[in-house]
Amino acid sequence: MSRRDTSRHLVRAGAVAALVAVVAWAAPASAHVTITPSTTAAGAFAVLEVSVGHGCDGSPTTEITIQMPPEINAVTPTRNALWDVEKEIEILDPPAVDAHGNELDERVTSVTYTARTPLPDGYRDAFELSVQLPEDEGATLVFPTVQTCEEGESAWIEVPADGQDADELELPAPSFVITAAGETGHDGIATEEASTEHDDGDDAGDDDADDVNAWTIAALGLGALGAGLGGAALVRQRRRP
Repeated sequence: MSRRDTSRHLVRAGAVAALVAVVAWAAPASAHVTITPSTTAAGAFAVLEVSVGHGCDGSPTTEITIQMPPEINAVTPTRNALWDVEKEIEILDPPAVDAHGNELDERVTSVTYTARTPLPDGYRDAFELSVQLPEDEGATLVFPTVQTCEEGESAWIEVPADGQDADELELPAPSFVITAAGETGHDGIATEEASTEHDDGDDAGDDDADDVNAWTIAALGLGALGAGLGGAALVRQRRRP
């Protein structure tokens, strides 16, 4: 496949991805408690965002307890104006040694956010935790999370068995996989590689640029259409008696 054909395929794939993103934006958010890291690079410092978007069978949320995997020792939770936050500390005997050779005699086992005012069902909130990821590329970090509500609780602690799809679980624990440090840099910032390739010709470059512009415009149009449809749906919903 020529470079021109490859470029066209990539640009068209980007337009399709834009359409998928529009559809996903218009669809209901996932009902699970989720965790989104700012980076997954081995050894990097990351901010983990734990999101809660609903209550327990309609009951408002009063408390969120996030358990830390044994691979993480230190956690710095971000304060939230609507929640009180507390860290649970465990004494290590014997002490552990971190990636920099520092001796640690304690670790954070969990972080608990307690609502000053219960979070109503159907409303979302997020909690940020600053951590250093372990150097273990390919490892899966699991953060069992217990959501306590005014009535009942949801224990997001299920872990898929070997070969099992996580989507089959009713209450999956939030998790993500550690990736190679070289993919995003040790600090989690993407690195750039110098290119040694040369253009095949000015005409080919012009054609590729035209394709990029055409498909980019198409993708933007799809995005605008999706946003417009979403807005129209909201207006119709609000006008219902």
